[in-house]
Amino acid sequence: MNIIVTGASAGIGFELVRQLCQNPQNRVIGIARNENRLLQLQQICQHNNMIALPFDLATSGVNSILPHLNSHFSKIDVLVNNAGFLQSKPFTHLSDADWEHAFSVNLFSVVRLLRTLFPLFTKPGAHVVNIGSMGGFQGSPKFAGLSAYSASKAALAALTECLAEEWKQEGISINCLALGAIQTNMFSTAFPQQQAPVLPHTIAAFIAQFAQTGHYLFNGKVIPVAMSTP
Repeated sequence: MNIIVTGASAGIGFELVRQLCQNPQNRVIGIARNENRLLQLQQICQHNNMIALPFDLATSGVNSILPHLNSHFSKIDVLVNNAGFLQSKPFTHLSDADWEHAFSVNLFSVVRLLRTLFPLFTKPGAHVVNIGSMGGFQGSPKFAGLSAYSASKAALAALTECLAEEWKQEGISINCLALGAIQTNMFSTAFPQQQAPVLPHTIAAFIAQFAQTGHYLFNGKVIPVAMSTP
């Protein structure tokens, strides 16, 4: 499979790329801002099947990424939109810039990437996995300070449902995994006094399996994947 993972330089994304690359039949492009971490990840992957692509999806013109992708992939089987941003700040302290950055990373970068990559998706058969959050899952517990993050993840969930309907005739499946508490730097930022019950490598194993096979059973679903929140 030809697979792209965003937010690949740390946490869940780092572990996800590492695990996907354990299958020598997979070729994985890891996208993130941190070039050094991507190169470290590339060295860890034993089958020489990981391609490091340093890129800031939130601020760079996404069209400029196409020549790099085309030099490696003629088609894309799986895209995992894992890159995310969380800022813990009371609502009344959030500036317009704070809101714009949260939505730029968590929603608009996904929109731009999907629009750009659409011609390359395998039709039929491609699977897009959006990594959401229980913070954006309707009816789940919400937490003070996370309004911008939760609102942007809720928008990502709605986008997933909309595109599944719009793209079903193309044979492109798109699902959203609403993750609960995972022990990442992002979780520590939001809940510095707490310990999450799930580690990145554990959830990465689930996401890796789902990304490669989940579209056989699901399309347009926002699926809660959580032991706790937080």
